[in-house]
Amino acid sequence: KNPTSKLRSFCPFTILYFCVLIESSLLQGWVRSVRPQKNNIFLHVNDGSSLQSLQIVADAKLNDPLLTFGSAVEVSGILKKSLHQKQPVELEAEQIRVVGECNPVNFPFKIKERHSLEYIRQLPHLRCRTNAFSSLLRIRSEATAAIHSYFKNNGFVQIHTPIITSNDCEGAGELFQLEPSGPAFVDDDNFFSVPAFLTVSGQLHLEVMSGAFSRVYTFGPTFRAENSQSRRHLAEFFMVEAEISFTESLEDLTKVMEDVFRSATERVLARCAEDVDLFHRHVTPGHRWGCDLMTEHEKYLVKHCGSVPVFVTDYPYDLKPFYARDNQDHPKHTAAAVDLLVPGVGELCGGSLREERLNLLMARLKRVGLEDTYNWYLDLRRFGSVPHGGFGLGFERYLQCVLGVDNIKDVIPFPRFSHSCLL
Repeated sequence: KNPTSKLRSFCPFTILYFCVLIESSLLQGWVRSVRPQKNNIFLHVNDGSSLQSLQIVADAKLNDPLLTFGSAVEVSGILKKSLHQKQPVELEAEQIRVVGECNPVNFPFKIKERHSLEYIRQLPHLRCRTNAFSSLLRIRSEATAAIHSYFKNNGFVQIHTPIITSNDCEGAGELFQLEPSGPAFVDDDNFFSVPAFLTVSGQLHLEVMSGAFSRVYTFGPTFRAENSQSRRHLAEFFMVEAEISFTESLEDLTKVMEDVFRSATERVLARCAEDVDLFHRHVTPGHRWGCDLMTEHEKYLVKHCGSVPVFVTDYPYDLKPFYARDNQDHPKHTAAAVDLLVPGVGELCGGSLREERLNLLMARLKRVGLEDTYNWYLDLRRFGSVPHGGFGLGFERYLQCVLGVDNIKDVIPFPRFSHSCLL
């Protein structure tokens, strides 16, 4: 009934399904290749929705000097079944309009060159134009949706934990402190009346919510002021964190960790198969799991267990933060904590049961001089406390694991790290 359709987001397989209904189509995207011939011109145009581009066949008279690799175009024409086996359909162009010019000489990416991750990392404002990074961003988007879907389908309530906080959840002191700028604040001792920082974790805020909800989670940015430019570290990264009430078992936590990992990975492999394959075949071919990223102990454990993901539990009590539950297993004296180690990355998840016994928690906070600072945290145990536990999963490390990417800076759109904050 309506022969004109706009295909701003085209998947060739979707187009094939509907092509019998479409007489005229409008395609908007970016030119990936131009091949002029005597009578025709062939273009491949991509709009970012998939790794595949759509072939455009046009009369040579529609050629334009501005029609170059990287230029943005708007093409209208007729969708037809392609005669070539490698593509289900092609667009027979009736009109081509160059929306945005791109000088191929000055454009830092060249049409027939395969650019390394190290090279495109130097161009954060342009690297989304490459096949490798556009694939990464689609995978990242799908993995994000998969994680939210898992938690929603399993009865978790999403909590928007704050980015600005007065807590140092990890206790390591690697915090970015916030101070307002501008002449209006010169004489102010503290904008918030207390020292405020960018969050290192949403865990303590999730623990607040676990006093009213049996299952909660958050997924957002976290920050660490680590003075490191290594392949393992970022100053800003994303964390998936969950808290489960009414549990006294680490197995309850490890089950959720494993289920989140499996669910997200199955969906990514099912819906982004071509993008993942691009990484495994061309971006990180011959990737050796475990190279240079893990500590020696983590590397040994994963290798000893057959180079598969492995849970490590019951860490020495004194190595864990104040909130980790005391196993009271003297003389070993361990905490009910768990890490998930994976090949190629090392620690992917870290979690613990939380200390719900008021007297033990008070004693430990007193020993480290934090009893007054965390009096509100003690209130959580005074009023309707339940046994609970939780964990955090590093989202960028998850992507490294699935794709075999060595450098964590190559799996986040705009990496921030020591001495680097481009854009």
